[in-house]
Amino acid sequence: MASYLDPLIAFVSANAWLAYLTLFLAALLEAVPVVGSVIPGSTVILALSALVPGGELTLQWVLLAAFAGAVVGDGSAYWFGHRAKREILSAWPLNKYPRVVAQSEEFFNRWGVWAVFFARFVPPIRAFVPVTAGSLGMPPVRFYAVNIPAIVIWALAHVLPGVLAVSVMDRYGLFRHTGGSAKHHWMPLILGAAMVLALAIWTIRRRHGGSAIEPVRPGE
Repeated sequence: MASYLDPLIAFVSANAWLAYLTLFLAALLEAVPVVGSVIPGSTVILALSALVPGGELTLQWVLLAAFAGAVVGDGSAYWFGHRAKREILSAWPLNKYPRVVAQSEEFFNRWGVWAVFFARFVPPIRAFVPVTAGSLGMPPVRFYAVNIPAIVIWALAHVLPGVLAVSVMDRYGLFRHTGGSAKHHWMPLILGAAMVLALAIWTIRRRHGGSAIEPVRPGE
């Protein structure tokens, strides 16, 4: 594992801007209808956040990249729905996923404005509720008043676990220090564990929500 992850850590150290861009795109794409159902954005965010304690990435920029990507993703979906109204829910590509569209609309009708908040933490409808909220006429001020706090909590919940895991290892002396600069001997192991854990969580979520995000096939 170390032989594969050491070059990744070195690359991120030399190209931090690319890591932040990747975080931004992962959060953005995870919020796009249909696309967000298959993009493992949470996996990317959790794995890269494990590089914060080592100094390869900076916590505030990791949080900002994840936050900004989610705001742009959710906001874009909302405004598409707001402008197109209900017609967008029956247009391509959403018309290929009638079950999840129906679930999102039912979720929104049941919880009202709080649906926007809760959906941020409930895949796969996370990628469908913003466009549904816009298409059903939720006012922009009300949408952002709930959406932005939800994204703040979501970003913290995705970034801090990786940061804390590595920080705990550092606290208990599981990193070696050389020449005054911290050389994270265990960093490849931690990063690999974070990736495996995030992929496992994503796989479980996909299996539980799989029937909802399968497109309608000819003849159904």
